Amino acid sequence: MPQIDYYFATLSPYCYLAGERLESVAAKHGAAVNYKPFDILTAFGRTGGVPPKDRHISRIEYRAQELPRQAKKLGMPFNLKPAHWPTNGAPAAYAFIAAQNAGGGDLGKLAHIITRCVWAEEKDIAEDSVIRACLEETGFDPALADSGLLVGAETYARNLEDAVENGVFGAPFYIIGDQRFWGQDRIEDIDLHLAGKL
Repeated sequence: MPQIDYYFATLSPYCYLAGERLESVAAKHGAAVNYKPFDILTAFGRTGGVPPKDRHISRIEYRAQELPRQAKKLGMPFNLKPAHWPTNGAPAAYAFIAAQNAGGGDLGKLAHIITRCVWAEEKDIAEDSVIRACLEETGFDPALADSGLLVGAETYARNLEDAVENGVFGAPFYIIGDQRFWGQDRIEDIDLHLAGKL
């Protein structure tokens, strides 16, 4: 069974735009998805990237056009300047890791809903009530928001180290064997790769 290591960031608009398309592709090919939430802002600093607010104006202006354009293309609601961005994405990542360890719900949907809260619903994913609602909506025990915080923090930090070591410099980022795919617009390429066509 092929495995897709999916490095995602709870604050990433591009992870939001990925939706649940990766999960559909994985199911089509019988592939397993290994979710690896990580600290994208720290990764930027360690891999030659720059946080969005510090980028050259040409990049900022392009991002302001490209994100709404992609959202429209995908038929997804999108707010370019959400009320709660940036915020602390770690608590939601820790809860995701707790859910991953506990099992019993839909991890792909959880990853999507967390990012949807930021980019379409004007919710603060650093708030306990928002995290609990995300867990409940995806079939997990809401109490996971308060459990496994130490394990969550350790895993989150380890995922960052794994990301840097494995050549990850953005999110969403997908690794299948020795093949790397960066961006929500590369999910079609993942489909073709798993089909043996790319």
